Amino acid sequence: MTTPPPLLLSFHHRRRSKAARGEREPQTIICLSLPHIHNPHTRYSRSLVEREGEGERPRRRSTRREAAGAARESGGGGGGVGAMDVDGHLPRSQGDVDDDGRERRTGTVWTAAAHIITAVIGSGVLSLAWAMAQLGWVAGPLTLVLFAVITFYTCGLLADCYRVGDPVTGKRNYTYTEAVRSYLGGWYVWFCGFCQYVNMFGTGIGYTITASTSAAALKKSNCFHWHGHKADCSQYLSAYIIGFGVVQVIFCQVPNFHKLSWLSIVAAIMSFSYATIAVGLSLAQTISGPTGRTSLTGTEVGVDVDAAQKVWMTFQALGNVAFAYSYTIILIEIQDTLRSPPRENETMRKATLMGISTTTAFYMLCGCLGYSAFGNDANGNILTGFGFYEPYWLVDFANVCIVLHLVGGFQVFCQPLFAAVEGGVARRYPGLGREHAAVFRLVWRTAFVGMITLLAMLMPFFNSILGFLGSVAFWPLTVFFPVEMYIRQRQIPRFGAKWVALQSLSFVCFLVTVAACAASIQGVRDSLKTYTPFTTKS
Repeated sequence: MTTPPPLLLSFHHRRRSKAARGEREPQTIICLSLPHIHNPHTRYSRSLVEREGEGERPRRRSTRREAAGAARESGGGGGGVGAMDVDGHLPRSQGDVDDDGRERRTGTVWTAAAHIITAVIGSGVLSLAWAMAQLGWVAGPLTLVLFAVITFYTCGLLADCYRVGDPVTGKRNYTYTEAVRSYLGGWYVWFCGFCQYVNMFGTGIGYTITASTSAAALKKSNCFHWHGHKADCSQYLSAYIIGFGVVQVIFCQVPNFHKLSWLSIVAAIMSFSYATIAVGLSLAQTISGPTGRTSLTGTEVGVDVDAAQKVWMTFQALGNVAFAYSYTIILIEIQDTLRSPPRENETMRKATLMGISTTTAFYMLCGCLGYSAFGNDANGNILTGFGFYEPYWLVDFANVCIVLHLVGGFQVFCQPLFAAVEGGVARRYPGLGREHAAVFRLVWRTAFVGMITLLAMLMPFFNSILGFLGSVAFWPLTVFFPVEMYIRQRQIPRFGAKWVALQSLSFVCFLVTVAACAASIQGVRDSLKTYTPFTTKS
């Protein structure tokens, strides 16, 4: 599969302070924040672009101690808090709060790098051996490095967009969507939300398929151990998909994701565990043999696949690799945990370099060792395709880790959708009581999980679904928006050398996204030709 951008529930969204003046600013609830960081009580004021146009500056509510000090300096008397004019140029942090009035941030380059690594490494590593088999020893490693370089560069552009205006004292953007709203506005905000929600919805389907396949692999592993490797141990997936859906219906009834932070911590540990096991087993298989047939160009036309299949699977492999590097959707939220000085964008660049370098090395190990062990016949998921039979208990443990990881991952990606719909209903029907809201939440969330479960049963195609998700998320969220915001921020002139270079990068990545998306859809179509609904076996 491809790497589910992960589970950073340790982020804390604190309430934003209100303006120091007496008037109340119109506010908008941003529902496109990241799942594990979503706080339904967090509100954001108008973008700085709008406020500067009206001559306003962001202000922080003054404390009673500051008000008293100001009163003493002015000789006491009538200048209460409401009469104070708090200058916008405040210290970076004062007392236990930062320049925006929120609780002081304490993140460092090390914590940010850890968040990135945790976010990137996930079940996506399990499909890299298959992707390498399609691309071969030359294009495979080069593709991993190329996507790593592109991701690192565009993440640097995005990090510069954390603050609007001055990189030290400018207004902060707390989410990816707010950064898009501040710099681009208009239809860009709608398009950003659409991409995020399509990715979240699709990832819910992908996680359901993957978790169910791993759950079925538990029984298959024990069957192979006790009855031999030639035994028919195939399992119907539908029962496992329904079981996963029932578990998610229960977890989805938790009102907000902050109450499930323990689940995210467990999920992060599980992702490292099964990824490490996959690398270890691939290394052992490579050393002990037998190993599969490999080549410089991967699967061979006329031997493994025909010409059309080679083209489609190559593009689909690009989608799998793209999904493995998808984490820009949470970069702004990670950056919002960093202390300053030094400047947040400088720290984030260092953390991104550390995180991307580490994950690329890990991907190289998993992809190359997996390809070395199984060759051109590498399965889409090396832990459920049963290239590994023994030690069966270790394979079982790895699959248990996958299931636990994806139970949490499903919530991480679906909670923002829940918050968006329920927030919209609350605004449309402000008189909706608590009991009616609870009933709506129960019905709507259960229906949503039911729809995800049904679609997973209808389309249980692991690599095709993951390739589609990777392609849909890669260009808009990793390349297009960072490039457009950077051009707007730096006022880069149209048709200048830098503008042309950035737009060329965006266009090439767009072509890769279209090709990978088309290949994944073709993969689903090919699978449907021989597919009978609800009877898929793993």
